[in-house]
Amino acid sequence: MHETDFSHEHNETPAERAAIARSIWAQDNLVFTTVGIDIGSSTSHLLFAKVALQRQAQGHSSRFVVIGRDIVWRSPILLTPFRSDDLIDAAELGDFIDRCYRDAGVTKDQIDGGAVILTGEAIKRKNARAIDELFAAQAGKFVCASAGHRLEARLAAHGSGAVALSKARGICLLHIDIGGGTTKLALIDRGTIVGLAAFAIGGRLIATDARGDWTRIDHAARLVADDLSLQLSPTTLVDETIRRRIVQRLAAAATDIILDAPTNPLTRSLLLTEPLPRKASPAALTLSGGVAEYIFGQEVGEFGDIARPLAQALARELAARSGLPLIDPGQRIRATVIGASQFTVQVSGKTIYLPDPYVLPVRNVPVVHVTIDAGHLDRERTAAEVRTSLDEIDLDAVPGVTIAFTWRGDPEHARLRAGGEAIVDALRPVQERIKLLLLAIDGDVGKTFGRLMHRELNWPGKIVCLDGVELHELDYIDLGQLIAPPGVVPVVIKSLLFA
Repeated sequence: MHETDFSHEHNETPAERAAIARSIWAQDNLVFTTVGIDIGSSTSHLLFAKVALQRQAQGHSSRFVVIGRDIVWRSPILLTPFRSDDLIDAAELGDFIDRCYRDAGVTKDQIDGGAVILTGEAIKRKNARAIDELFAAQAGKFVCASAGHRLEARLAAHGSGAVALSKARGICLLHIDIGGGTTKLALIDRGTIVGLAAFAIGGRLIATDARGDWTRIDHAARLVADDLSLQLSPTTLVDETIRRRIVQRLAAAATDIILDAPTNPLTRSLLLTEPLPRKASPAALTLSGGVAEYIFGQEVGEFGDIARPLAQALARELAARSGLPLIDPGQRIRATVIGASQFTVQVSGKTIYLPDPYVLPVRNVPVVHVTIDAGHLDRERTAAEVRTSLDEIDLDAVPGVTIAFTWRGDPEHARLRAGGEAIVDALRPVQERIKLLLLAIDGDVGKTFGRLMHRELNWPGKIVCLDGVELHELDYIDLGQLIAPPGVVPVVIKSLLFA
């Protein structure tokens, strides 16, 4: 036997062993700096957070999931600057954002991801998209969404903590988010949102300008005034009695809609969506938005509007007429977007349908998640589910739309075709507005399903079908260029985070 000499073998120092451990940890753990920016009818604000992610292998995918988040800085609340020509004052808003970065000690190149959400009256302003794109210019890091009424209702329900509260307690809650120009409703049954609606009542329907004159009189306020046979003008609104009559009628109308009281011409005229589907009976009411700050005693000042008296009147109406407790779910004025975005990385599975690889790359495509039961597919129900979700998306403002679903069982042609027909039926009224259709399937039928949609069902536009990808409600998706070989598509999933 030969004696082996180990005398020259290197022994790692404690510092080297620590470095190796950190390197191994970093393969499966990430920490991102994120920013969430909310530009609304009444107020705008932002926050910075540190988000900790950890890789969790799941089937074909390797998805990073959130294991912790610390909010490291919150901005003051800014009254959203609107100019007299019906435009958002982009310069003033930009100065506010820049000042927040400086005060927080954060530079824009330190931000890994984020979300910019425009809501309520803000999305009606003529330059809303330009402001949206101002933030999107940062290398595609931001999810940027102009939230329609139903999407805003969904965001508020999640961001306030109402969805988590409903799930934790195993009860049905009706969440009410009262902003500056609109009120959003979300019926939540044991953690699942089963109904969404919105109507035009808020705390800044009537407001003063920089000189203190009552010059902001929104259309909904005029509808209420007409119902009371009152004439509204900056002169008449100086009379507090007039303002209180308007506020009391607004509170009564809001309560009518919230409690599903018999409709009348005024309440019908104030609805911004279809009435709230009443699939379950709530055990309590949760509230968020700027008006909720007053209801729960977190704000006592006034800001040249009707938010404080509206909060008082609405609290009285709800307490007297609903018989339900009013609960603070945890977040109020900051409910709409609490987190920023989570990066998750996946690569599509074994089969991809990509007839035109030049449609990639694409960023920030919103996800519609639907249920497709491979065993017993209800075509009409699936089509209705897709249509309802599409109502929450401004198709003209996004680069495409993703339909995501799970497929289990054998890829029998009849079942695949029934699922494809349900999707085509739902998309047909808006197919010309869809720039790119992404189909993301948690299951190994991507190429087969994509070919069926394209060649048999004759989807007329650009299409990509991926499999082995797991998506959820409120996700956005980025697709990289095709890697050939081996013929896979990198996928980055951005998920809005909530308390």
